Amino acid sequence: MMPLTHFDQNGEAHMVDVGAKAVTRRRAVAEGRILMAAQTLALIQQGAHKKGDVLGVARIAGIMAAKRTADLVPLCHPLPLTRVVIDLAACEDESAVYCRSTVETEGQTGVEMEALCAVQITLLTIYDMCKAVDRGMEMTDIRLVEKQGGRSGHWVRASANAS
Repeated sequence: MMPLTHFDQNGEAHMVDVGAKAVTRRRAVAEGRILMAAQTLALIQQGAHKKGDVLGVARIAGIMAAKRTADLVPLCHPLPLTRVVIDLAACEDESAVYCRSTVETEGQTGVEMEALCAVQITLLTIYDMCKAVDRGMEMTDIRLVEKQGGRSGHWVRASANAS
């Protein structure tokens, strides 16, 4: 097992030096879902929610979150992102909204944190917009499903079975 990179030889937290790393194309994909009452999902699908286009607002929130990850996670490097895509799908059979984020950059470090942050804030925004009608919503299965680029190459989650 590799040592944790965000700690120095004295065990103190530090930002990893990526200055000597090659600039490569980096891509990360993350996913998650928010479970809710069937009536809540119906409101979202019909566009009948008082607050407006829930999925549209959540998509923008996810894009903003990816761009601001370094402001939220203390040891993340600020990165110039070249692409952020938030895909949302209603899953009626499980009364949920599925979220998949794809984040890309050309840089010296990966964008896994940006992809994960995007999913979580997208789902949190759905929760925020719908909590008045459904406080029992549950965000679940938030995880990295793929990453490409850098020294470690291409990684795909073995159980990646995106909806």
